[in-house]
Amino acid sequence: MAVHAHPDDESSKGAATTARYVAEGVEVLVVTCTGGERGDILNPSYVVPEGHEFDSLEGRSAVRREEMARSAAALGVRHRWLGFVDSGLPEGDPLPPLPEGCFALVPLEEAAEPLVRLVREFRPHVMTTYDPSGGYPHPDHIRCHEVSAAAFAAAGDATRYSTAGEPWEPMKLYYNHGFSMESLRAVHEGMEGAGLESPFGDWIESRTAREIPEREVTTYVEVSDYFPQRDEALRAHASQIDPEGFFFAVPRDIEADVWPWDSYELAESNIPLPQRAHDEYEDGLFVGVREALDAGDEDRRTAEVNA
Repeated sequence: MAVHAHPDDESSKGAATTARYVAEGVEVLVVTCTGGERGDILNPSYVVPEGHEFDSLEGRSAVRREEMARSAAALGVRHRWLGFVDSGLPEGDPLPPLPEGCFALVPLEEAAEPLVRLVREFRPHVMTTYDPSGGYPHPDHIRCHEVSAAAFAAAGDATRYSTAGEPWEPMKLYYNHGFSMESLRAVHEGMEGAGLESPFGDWIESRTAREIPEREVTTYVEVSDYFPQRDEALRAHASQIDPEGFFFAVPRDIEADVWPWDSYELAESNIPLPQRAHDEYEDGLFVGVREALDAGDEDRRTAEVNA
């Protein structure tokens, strides 16, 4: 189960991982917390489809639902909406208040309930979401982390959310590192080494970039064979993704050579895991899961291995 804040996040953060696991026979569910109703048009060549409008929250939601359906089809994943309203990204000094009723203002106990319900319904062994910073300081990304962590902790507790289905305890929780400085530096150097202009040069050398703390990476998932599915999912979000923009500025053969992975941080585990040396990494999200299933937990053994 991959939990994201907005439609398009699933295509830019861990998309190739989900496509790989689908190809390997794993059932994958992408959960989107909000409808992305307050997202602006970010693709300068975008034309609102005939019969749609982008000037109201309802119109944007309808467009982005169609884009999300195309992205899910490209990745081969199942998809569910949690049904919350996009909080928008406040700008200014001082920052304006968040809109009434938006996702970031829903009390955490209330906001986590539909995800707990969905975890108990889908029964994932592995969940992925954002780290506590949200990956960047969008209020919905931060709340997505909080809701995911709360649901991971509560779903297996029969005393919590007693009307939200039969308890189910996921085995592992990961934070995805969609835009780590490690990956950007590798791609930047790879492009320069090939005599090409890197789209990341000014950013990597900036003071802001140097001050970004690097979070621990525990897991590298090899996904270069699934870049085409990821790219198709990105293009599905036509209102948000510029086909001439930085997502597509790196030749895929260079990317596959210098950074063929999606990287993750193991945040929590409810199962025993192999001991790793400080310079050893997991090569997948299911390390230890199948061993735990084989150990004799009947409830888990009868369930499919889900992500």
